[in-house]
Amino acid sequence: MRAAAAVTGLVVAALPASAGAAPPPTTPTTLTATAAEAGVTEAAVPRLDWQACADGFQCATAHVPLDYRAPHGATIDLAVIRHPATDPAHRIGSLFYNPGGPGVPGTQALPAMTAHFPEQLRARFDIVSFDPRGIGASTSTRCFADDATERRFLADVPAGFPVGHRQEQVWTDAYARFGQECLRNNAALLPHLSTANVARDMDLLRRAVGEQRLNYFGTSYGTYLGATYANLFPGKVRSMVLDSAVDPVAWSTGRDGQADRLGAFLRTGTDVAAGRTLNAFLDQCGQAGPSACAFSSGDAAGTRAKFTTLLQRLRQQPVTFGSPPAAMTFTYASTLESTLFQLYAAAPVPGLAAGWPGLGQQLQQLWTGSGTPAPAPAPAAKAADAGAGAGSYQGQEQAMAVMCEDSANPSSWSGYPAQAALARARSGELGPYFAWASERCAAWPTGDPDHYAGPWNRPTAQPVLVVANTGDPAMPYQGSQAMARSLGRARLLTVDGYGHTALANPSSCAADHEVRYLVDGVLPPPATVCRPDHRPFDTLR
Repeated sequence: MRAAAAVTGLVVAALPASAGAAPPPTTPTTLTATAAEAGVTEAAVPRLDWQACADGFQCATAHVPLDYRAPHGATIDLAVIRHPATDPAHRIGSLFYNPGGPGVPGTQALPAMTAHFPEQLRARFDIVSFDPRGIGASTSTRCFADDATERRFLADVPAGFPVGHRQEQVWTDAYARFGQECLRNNAALLPHLSTANVARDMDLLRRAVGEQRLNYFGTSYGTYLGATYANLFPGKVRSMVLDSAVDPVAWSTGRDGQADRLGAFLRTGTDVAAGRTLNAFLDQCGQAGPSACAFSSGDAAGTRAKFTTLLQRLRQQPVTFGSPPAAMTFTYASTLESTLFQLYAAAPVPGLAAGWPGLGQQLQQLWTGSGTPAPAPAPAAKAADAGAGAGSYQGQEQAMAVMCEDSANPSSWSGYPAQAALARARSGELGPYFAWASERCAAWPTGDPDHYAGPWNRPTAQPVLVVANTGDPAMPYQGSQAMARSLGRARLLTVDGYGHTALANPSSCAADHEVRYLVDGVLPPPATVCRPDHRPFDTLR
């Protein structure tokens, strides 16, 4: 999850009361699993006309119902992509992959990530992904005519998160107006973008590729899609890997009225996980020394102090590299945001991420005011011509629409400064980022009446495998534990390492267990713990 621990009752009680939780602004009328299956069953199975696209991939467009309450009514397009099995003689079937986000297009993520799947899975399965409704090259949420117009609309919004009352006002006012602009330009589409409807789409795609039951691999927010599918269509699960899982109850509704006072990211404890991982990076960077981590001051305590000093400097005076129009400015908040995303890959992964050594280099460049540091980009994706809409801009509204329709968040902006203070107190400098990430949903104008908010324990035809890194900065290990407990049939596989997702932080041990499970249906023994193939600075010492 991009931007997503229990807190003491006294601190929570100190938060200002809000006007309730949003979304959904509509009264929840979630379809029962039986009704959802009926809507999908009545809909026409899409015909996929596969065409060659990029580097051995095949692409197609699927037509699915806009509203599963009207399965024969208006339709939308889904951009679909697959990597055919490399050993067709021993092909098992199709393995659906969702990279998370929310808002990451599968047509971009699959070309970037295919090589990181175990070779046996690439040999035995067609790996299939798609841009979920509202995202990417599918029928998409676009609140403005183009990317430039959206950038102008948000030009005054601070990067990362707001710091101080004036920036908080700018942030909240802009996102309230942003939501109304989105509603004005997407009135028909917007109320149908919850993960539950994506799960219904995926069941139609399962039928379209000829599978009796679903094989699924979801990472990050893709674990929420997997859990939703497993509870809407429990009899259709052949195998399901949920890598770096979210606590489905904490994310969707919270417990005991939490959603009236805490945003979704604070309910899941993402701020706490990010703060712990940042401290681990600083400690290990310090211990590794300057030859392995450029930002190291020679020991853990000194490196933590150096980072604090860097943030203090940036708070007083941002650092700008280059000249307009290519100038890049690093503020206090934008540096924290950039740091967060570079914690996702701990050890360097060729072709994917520079890992924590790369983060150390960027921080040192900011410290000295030299070089050309840049925020960690999303993994480079090869272009996949996946149908109408490819190449159109992807604004942040595509993630917001899903997040805001799936998770309840306080609807009054007035409580968010206190949430930010709470997050900073318990999580350090990164904490406020997660409080303000949820505030974007406070005034979101629609909900999806067919969203799914539990129960989460319907027994599936086959058990689910949940995989979790203990030092995940984006999805707390406790969230994966909660997911495994919440599902009707699940087993937890632990990787004792850092980074977001085991797929992006390789562990041969975990990969072997995933292969045995997906190919043969064999779960790892209870309480199995794996190790990553590399520690963050091992190869550089």
